Amino acid sequence: MRKKIVAGNWKCNTTLSEGIALAKQVNQLVAERGNKETVVVLGTPFTHLASVAAVVDPARVSVSAQNCAAEPKGAFTGEVSVAMIQSTGATYVILGHSERREYYHETSAILNKKVALTLAQGLTPIYCCGEALEIREAGTQNAFVQQQLEETIFLLSPEDFGKIVIAYEPIWAIGTGRTASSQQAQEMLAFIRGLIVAKFGEAAAAACSILYGGSCSPANAQELFSQPDIDGGLIGGASLKAEDFLAIVNAF
Repeated sequence: MRKKIVAGNWKCNTTLSEGIALAKQVNQLVAERGNKETVVVLGTPFTHLASVAAVVDPARVSVSAQNCAAEPKGAFTGEVSVAMIQSTGATYVILGHSERREYYHETSAILNKKVALTLAQGLTPIYCCGEALEIREAGTQNAFVQQQLEETIFLLSPEDFGKIVIAYEPIWAIGTGRTASSQQAQEMLAFIRGLIVAKFGEAAAAACSILYGGSCSPANAQELFSQPDIDGGLIGGASLKAEDFLAIVNAF
């Protein structure tokens, strides 16, 4: 049975003290009132990883980096390697987020290196894919997402692919308040799962957790998560408010 996952992506938000306070609050709420069947992940800034990992119960709340270096180590000023990330206690890495692709020009070749390094270090990639508004309006979103996957994680061995979590994020619904309808989200996630069946087989598709990311909130999470192919969410703004985040954790 595939995992139900709710992962927060704090992005470039919270100071260290604010992040620790938020993590403590989330940890307490999850312990007291959280759905025990949901895997909870906090994607914090690099500066927060070790401190947040130290204040959460790893049996209930996991910690994720939002990115990693494309090289294992060396003269790459300002970069953070997967070994550094692992040393903090983090166990997940968000890769391929649309903001990384758009603002920092991350290509499929770069992401392939990051995925390989993350897997080699024993961390779990949350691999993002998704289309911009103009692609959606042109009706070519399926072909676009298929290409994103075929150029990257579909090149993995079946064994390594089995360690991946996928997050579909319609770029037009990130931070805009505009959300894909539950039907639109389900259609895309079902399409992705069908691609996995064709590439890796039924068992791999049945085991792969696929998340929806795109203005998921307490108001729409239950409807989204009720869809058969949506296994959780990659949560942006709502993850910065502990009670809102808990409501999404409990939306299954």
